Amino acid sequence: MKLSGKVALVLGGAKGLGRELVFSLAAQGVSVATTYWDWPEESASLGSELAATGGNHLTVATDLRDPQAVATLFAEIHSKYNRLDILINNIERGGMPVVHGEYTSDQWDLELATTLKAKRWVFNHALPLLKASGDGAVVNISSIAGLVGRSGPAGMIFNDGYSAANRAVGLLTETWARAGAPEVRVNELMLGFFETRHARGTRGWELLSEEQRQAITDHILLGRTGRSAEVVKAINFLLTDADYLTGATLRLDGGYVLGGEKIPPMPPGVE
Repeated sequence: MKLSGKVALVLGGAKGLGRELVFSLAAQGVSVATTYWDWPEESASLGSELAATGGNHLTVATDLRDPQAVATLFAEIHSKYNRLDILINNIERGGMPVVHGEYTSDQWDLELATTLKAKRWVFNHALPLLKASGDGAVVNISSIAGLVGRSGPAGMIFNDGYSAANRAVGLLTETWARAGAPEVRVNELMLGFFETRHARGTRGWELLSEEQRQAITDHILLGRTGRSAEVVKAINFLLTDADYLTGATLRLDGGYVLGGEKIPPMPPGVE
């Protein structure tokens, strides 16, 4: 896929990773439609900063948990572009135990509605446009919470509902790859601890003690948390260079999932 001239929808563009992705794609000649809802200060500047790039962009306030709001979003995309080539399903809500403590019913519902349900409604509306493109690509962004759950040093950051929702994203990725083929590639980028996503720049990370943060870092084989620029590179790969990849999950976690198991010394053997 050549990015220049394409139209992309990036969910959650107001701050953090979503914002990085919006401006990275815009810099590569993509017309970007993006959504915002929370974070009023960041949302207020998003439209003007994106317009300053000089491209044909669109910012829409959308509560992605509401199917009717999603339908309205796609009516605007259809009216402005009459096409869609790329969907970056970057929408989630994580209830960190260190922040929220014990679950309330509302917090559980919020996590599943944002992390899982919203992705489904967006994809459902996007699929006809992506198929019509003939060269469409979807990246579902998920978390290693779907593999490790509320266990080990990550247990202070990943809660049960968020973890369950992220495991379900993998099933959706495979189902949607079947639904989109052959015109649309659907892949999943499963993230570990990154700045502005689970690590530095998040409220939960700052609430951890130094010992708790170090325990997470020690569990990562590469000995550090990730940088948002590394996520951008991985998404660019999935969009532009992974022509024969669909229904797959690329785990970008620095080796966190493997880090709990050490390799023992080789025994001498028996003569």
